[in-house]
Amino acid sequence: MLKLSVINRPKLLLVSLIALIISIPLPSFAKSVSINVFAIPSKPIINLVEQTSDVLKEQGMISFYEKGMPVHATLYLTDYAQGSEDAIKRAVKSIAKQHQSFPLTAQGFSVSQSNWAFLNLHYSSKLQRLSDEVTLAISPLRDTNAAVPSWVKHYPNKLTAFERYGSPNVFQNFQPHLTLLANEKSPKLATVNKYMQAQEPLAQGKIIGIGIGISDQFGQQQQVIAEYFFNNNKN
Repeated sequence: MLKLSVINRPKLLLVSLIALIISIPLPSFAKSVSINVFAIPSKPIINLVEQTSDVLKEQGMISFYEKGMPVHATLYLTDYAQGSEDAIKRAVKSIAKQHQSFPLTAQGFSVSQSNWAFLNLHYSSKLQRLSDEVTLAISPLRDTNAAVPSWVKHYPNKLTAFERYGSPNVFQNFQPHLTLLANEKSPKLATVNKYMQAQEPLAQGKIIGIGIGISDQFGQQQQVIAEYFFNNNKN
């Protein structure tokens, strides 16, 4: 019996070690969250989005605005580790304090090859500067392990931007717009597009602040977590 106990002792030790390893909690890796820092447009531009959404709705298409998503022009969208929100808020709030409202024109309707629909925004050096400042301020906080979208790999300039800043649409690639639809399946989108080219939507407005939102896969805000208005301007 003694000899048998000695022989089995290593097996008992191994079982004990396995049980100990299983009982040790493994480190929990923080999940990434997509955060969109965006420019907040004034009422005339929001009204134009509403009117265009009504045209789409008449043809059976429901825009993001109609679904209750806030109208926004993305300044910088990328992934962060959960828990980065407070640092992002502090940085964006500081930037907002340094700016005043500035003019912006929304004009024209566009449809991409993959049936995303947009209202176009005129190029604005002030909007470009705002995007640049936000990107430089909070890109160090981003999740550097975020996967590169497959489509970005076909565009060297965008790939370089993504690798450095976590977004393909910053600095020289910044193209501001207002998204209405994504991957729309309705064939009536072509009809609306033809109508919009003949009667081009147009609104003169302003950018009045900066918002921060938790975004879905389409860059739309599932939850707005902060808004900072220039000079308390909400008009």
